[in-house]
Parts: sequence; structure tokens; C-alpha cells
Amino acid sequence: MRTPRHDVRERPFIVIWEATRACPLACRHCRASARPLRDPAELDTDEATTLMTQVAAFGRPAPLFVITGGDPFQRPDLETLVRRGNEMGLPVSVSPSGTPTLTRDALAGIRNAGARAISLSLDAATAAGHDGFRGVPGVWELTGRAWQEARDLGLRVQINTTVTRDTGRDLPAIAAQVHDRGVSLWSVFFLVPTGRGRALASLDAAETEDVLHVLYDLGETVPVKTTEAHHFRRVCLQRDALARRGEDPVAAFGLGPLYRELRARLDEHGLTGRADRVRRAPLRVSAGNGFVFVSHRGDVHPSGFLPLPAGNVRRLSLVDIYRDSELFTGLRDPGRLRGRCGACELRAVCGGSRARAYAVTGDLWAQDPSCGYRPGSFAWPAGE
Repeated sequence: MRTPRHDVRERPFIVIWEATRACPLACRHCRASARPLRDPAELDTDEATTLMTQVAAFGRPAPLFVITGGDPFQRPDLETLVRRGNEMGLPVSVSPSGTPTLTRDALAGIRNAGARAISLSLDAATAAGHDGFRGVPGVWELTGRAWQEARDLGLRVQINTTVTRDTGRDLPAIAAQVHDRGVSLWSVFFLVPTGRGRALASLDAAETEDVLHVLYDLGETVPVKTTEAHHFRRVCLQRDALARRGEDPVAAFGLGPLYRELRARLDEHGLTGRADRVRRAPLRVSAGNGFVFVSHRGDVHPSGFLPLPAGNVRRLSLVDIYRDSELFTGLRDPGRLRGRCGACELRAVCGGSRARAYAVTGDLWAQDPSCGYRPGSFAWPAGE
């Protein structure tokens, strides 16, 4: 298990800023329910600069600073903001949408201003599937072109993929594209039913477990992480323990038909049975616990998927909100957890998705419904 180099009670590992909700896409899962036009109440250039000053005030090493949206390229001051953040010593990345604004010139502009990386979304293995998920034709083509152009320009590329009941079976084919085209990281997002995503079907707990084990299998071929599936940390620890004991995970965990189907497809793509890279251990960062999200209007949330504000950067310092607000300090206390999450021996390592617990039950501290692990049921090696 990897942990940030500094105390996450004092300094977040990553700050996500929603620069705007303006976006011409109509993505089926959009947590922000993005709209075509910019909100006149969003942080202006000077206020955004003040926000970045507050992020820099956390000290060194500076948190990662990601400018997202909506589509951040809808802001004409994007290059200015990237440059100012870079001058403050912030490692700035941008998360654009696959729209006509995503040109080579635009990518070169943010690179020249100091951006280090971009993240792009790929939610299906075909143009029809991806464009259908994003609600606008042509997004697949724009995304693929930007992927190559960003790499040609020297920007690191992260690919984000949202997993739902409808998209889960595309994961092996997407993984093959990610492997062949090259990325710094593949982030697999497990649906949180908020925003437009409330209309989509999530995987159940057993299916989620199957997918997490498939992602573990992929770890020596593709640099993969999960978002809003913190129990991937448990799966990695369990699989490592089984590997040392020489036990078969399919039999040990009773993995189901979705695992067998997806694993067979990984095998067909040649993505298993080889070790192209060192497996990437999960990072212990979660909502309010190394992670903070600032909305386009300056509201501070533990996560973009958790619509509970702890303050606003127009009135309070982000440093004070992160370190001292009741919401954030509570999220760093595993003793607040209830249900299976509260009883779990790994509650301080995992803690479950607080965003999903809140979205499904209305209780921030409830058990994560996407995890079916029975606390105490796994025979951990002595000393672990």
C-alpha cells in the first residue's frame, strides 16, 4: 500500500478544481449535470489565482492541482491560469472534454504554460459506444486524436473510464487500447449515482468484486488504479497474500461469471501471463483524506461525487477548511463508519466510498453498498 509522503491531515495529495460547468457534451454519467454556457458566478481569473495561492500555502511538496470541468477549455483564461499555477510551483494538470476545443494548438498552449499532464475519458471500446455514452457524435474521434497529439507534445496522458452495468464488459478491449497506445495511468471510475449518473445501473457487489480482481490481474501489464472503489486496496492485499501461499483466487474467493468472462477476454488480448511493468500499489487517498474538490463557485467538497460543502474559498481559506472543518476531520476518523465498513478490519486502509454510501443511503457513514466483503472472513498472514 502506498501512502502520500506527508500527513494528509495537514495537506492534501491532490486538489481538483472545477473551473467551469460549461460543456457541450451530454454525458450520461455526469456528476455535474454540465450545461452549454458558463455560470456567471464561477470563480473569475483573480479569484482562481487566489485559490491557487491557497493551494500553494499547504507547503512543499505542493499538492497536485487538476483543472477540470465541465470542459476547462471553455474558459478563455485557461492558459493564464495554468501559467500562474506553474509559477507558484504547483504541478498543474488539465482534464478536458472531447470537444472541438480540444485541438493541438490548445494542447500546445497549456503545455507551454506549464501543464504536465492531461486526462481524457474513454468509456467504450468503439466510437458508437463512446459517443452514445457522451451524448454527442464525434467525441471518440476527437479524443483519440487528442490522445496522440498530447503524447507527441510531451504531455503525460491519463485515461479515465467509467464502469456501469452497461459498460463493464468493454473493459478488456479498452485495456488493450490503453496498453497499445500508451498512458501514464488508467483510472477506472466505479459509478456513483449522483447527477445524471442516477439514471444509470451500477454493478452489484459481486460483479464489482469480479471487476476488481480482473483489474488486479491486469496490474503487471497496464498501470491501473480505481476511483470510488477503495476496496481495491483490500483485493490487492488479499491477492498478494494468496500469491505468497500459492492459492487460486478464483476458488478462494468464489469469483463469478463476470470475472471469468473478462479474464478470458484479457487473455485473448494478450494482457495476462506477462510482466511488462512493476505492479502499481494502490494509494491511500480518499474523499477528505488526501483529496479535496473545489467547485466552479468556490464551494469546497471532500469529493466531486460528494455534494456536501464544508465552506467556500471566497470566504474561508482552503487550508483551514481542509484541516479543521468538521466534515473533513470526520472523514479522517474511521471510528465514524457504520455497518460492515465500521466492523471491517481494514476500515483504516479502505473505509469504503463515502460518496456512494451517501448517494445510495443518504448516510455519509453507512457501509459502501458496492462491497460485499464479510469482515474477518479472510485469513490474513500473521503480522498483517
